[in-house]
Amino acid sequence: MTDLIRSLRPTHWIKNTVVFAGVIFARHLQSAHDLLLSVGAFGVFCALASAIYLFNDIRDRQSDRAHPQKQHRPIASGKVSVATASSTAAILAAIGILGATQLGAGLLSSALVYVALNLFYSLGLKRVAILDVMIVAAGFVVRAVAGAMVINVAISPWLVVCTSLLALFLGFGKRRWELVSLGDDATTHRAALAGYTVPLLDQLIAITTASTVVAYALYTLAPETQEKFGTSNLIWTLPFVIYGIFRYLYLIHGRQKGGNPTRVILTDWPILVNVLLWLGCVVVIVMRV
Repeated sequence: MTDLIRSLRPTHWIKNTVVFAGVIFARHLQSAHDLLLSVGAFGVFCALASAIYLFNDIRDRQSDRAHPQKQHRPIASGKVSVATASSTAAILAAIGILGATQLGAGLLSSALVYVALNLFYSLGLKRVAILDVMIVAAGFVVRAVAGAMVINVAISPWLVVCTSLLALFLGFGKRRWELVSLGDDATTHRAALAGYTVPLLDQLIAITTASTVVAYALYTLAPETQEKFGTSNLIWTLPFVIYGIFRYLYLIHGRQKGGNPTRVILTDWPILVNVLLWLGCVVVIVMRV
């Protein structure tokens, strides 16, 4: 049972917290109803994400066995059978879709798009350089949009832009780590790595780094943002964004980390504290009026 739970990758559920962006930036945190809907959306995507992780691990079990770290995954190592993983994935997918159905058409449509994106990714697009990272980034955008749709608030273009750019930054950082750490075995582990080079990834990371910072800064300074929140103080959260990105770049280039962004965020104390401080400042600023 422990190995099966590990295959669900519960630590990766932190990625689904992006659904709470809607309730936070819509200033609905004090609404128990909307907060409960957001929690429900979070649960839906946790179930669907775990189902997809199981599906991917089943398909990739052969290549995972050639990976220095992924060879220890329960399905690749044989600790969890394919039959058990398949039935668990089907159950979780059903729970996720049925849960989304109960929470509204908006969440259901987002959930179906999320599943479709991941299926296309698993069945072929993950082998196409650049497009592979864009599909992963799109998954984050879908979850952010779902968070707004489940509470029936307008979807901010800034939410889409900032989420996309940050996800691209993390995705290209992960690809760089894989390319460097796996060396000659990189393409055996991930076919898309054949289309990348370290200089190319460094350029892509540089572009998304600058774009993310500028987009977030423009968002905080936008007249509609200041009018919505009744304050211009959101700009003071920008240093946290800059530090978080710079710290992550340091970990990629200086500490050879970045293969698992979730693990980095949860285990690197400077980044974890920085994220919590950013979140705390955002909540105080947007909810103060």
